Parts: sequence; structure tokens; C-alpha cells
Amino acid sequence: MRKPILLATIALGAMLATTNANAQMFAFLTPPSEQQVAPQAIEPEPAQPSEDAQLPNRLRKQIVDYRGKEAAGTIIVDTPHTYLYLVMGNGKALRYGIGVGREGFTWAGSHPIVRKAEWPDWYPPQEMIARQPYLPRMTAGGPGNPLGARAMYIGGTVYRIHGTNDPTTIGKHVSSGCIRLTNEDVTDLYNRVQVGAKVVVLPQTSTAQVETKRPSDSYAPARETRAASLWATIRPSGAKARGLVKPTPPAPGYNGARWSRRMPDQPL
Repeated sequence: MRKPILLATIALGAMLATTNANAQMFAFLTPPSEQQVAPQAIEPEPAQPSEDAQLPNRLRKQIVDYRGKEAAGTIIVDTPHTYLYLVMGNGKALRYGIGVGREGFTWAGSHPIVRKAEWPDWYPPQEMIARQPYLPRMTAGGPGNPLGARAMYIGGTVYRIHGTNDPTTIGKHVSSGCIRLTNEDVTDLYNRVQVGAKVVVLPQTSTAQVETKRPSDSYAPARETRAASLWATIRPSGAKARGLVKPTPPAPGYNGARWSRRMPDQPL
């Protein structure tokens, strides 16, 4: 009686051992949902700073007071201070830091926006190719394009308001007349401006250069001093009015109303 029971016990133990071994052998066939897997921590990628955050405080996009006469929607390019203002109305304007024309390539005038383009192709003008024959005749739109992410074309000129793939040029006089912003800022401006918007470009004058030495948070004409006002009243009867002093001829490019120098653009 004991012998059969012992044999049965041994057989049952062997069967259980075989079952466990088979389970371990074929564990890879177990569905993943039934396996005990510890969660793996995922290291977040470091956030890249925005282009605007890399600029000095004065060149970052910000809302400022505006006391000028231009209507809402007008773009004002303050060449000597390297600012672009978008008039918002109610005494406010949105100010961006910009890069402007280098010496000899600044200009002034009032013209409308006639076209807008996203990731525009770049075709260097013939005048620029004559100076720099190594330039490509065409660069397709994209991150490596000198015009950047957006472009707004200024009618009656060869100039554009566009982005740049080199944010370090913002706040500097580096171009051949075009107005450049960071890609982040030009995209923001592009979304706010409509075709037909008025663009007023202020000249690079000696007076304006002096004004850059003091901080300015808004675009507004400088107040006329009492001495200047008094001189304006007596000047017609002065020496020049009597013909005793030969008048100074106008500088090249001045047509009696505004400065206007149409130079080829060099967005690089």
C-alpha cells in the first residue's frame, strides 16, 4: 500500500519539475503585457533658447509708447536706432530689433508692402553679382536661405523686410538696404501685416546718430528747442536771404523732399 503511494508522489514531483522547466524555457513566448517590466525613465531633451531670448533686452520684441501721427498697421523703420515699429493704435507700438543697411547702403522713403512670401527663394540682383561674382544665382527657400523664414517686399524698391539665419546681425548695420529680423520676429510681424501696409523708412542722419546716445523707448520726433524755434523765425531775414552767403548745394540723392537711394540688396 505504501509503495504505490510513494511511487505516485515521486511521479507527481517529476511532473511539476518538468512543468516549471518548460515554463522557464518558453518564457520568451509570454505576451509582453503579462511580463513584469519596470518603467524606464526618459531623460527630457534640453530646451533650445528662442532666437529672441538670445538678443539684448533692447532688441527683443516689446510693446512701447508711440506718440507719432502714423495710423495703426503702419511699419516704421528707425534706421539709426535699428528698430522696427508696428503701430498698434491707442498710443502703442510693437517694437522689434532689426539689422539695417551698412554705410553707403541706407535709404529712406515711404512705400507699401506689395507681396509676402513664406520661405522665399533668393535671387541676388545683378548689381550684387557684379560685386560678388561668387554668389549663387539662386538659393531655394529653407533654413540656409539668407532671406530666412518670411519676406515682405517693399514696392517701388529692390528691398525687403525679411528673416535671417544669423541672429547675431540684429542691431547692426550690415545689409545692402534690406531690413532683417530674427526668423521668430519676422514670422510674428508677417502674421500681423497685410499687403498694402505702409512702410516708412527713416534716414540715417547725423542728428539721428546723436540721438542714439540716449535711450529711446518710443518713436517720436524730438522736441524743437527754444533756440531752434527762435532761429527759424529770424532766418529768412538773415545773410542767406539777402544773398550774401552762397547756398550749399544739396547732397547727392536728395530730391528736396526725401532721401532715396536705390541700392542692390545684400541679405548676407
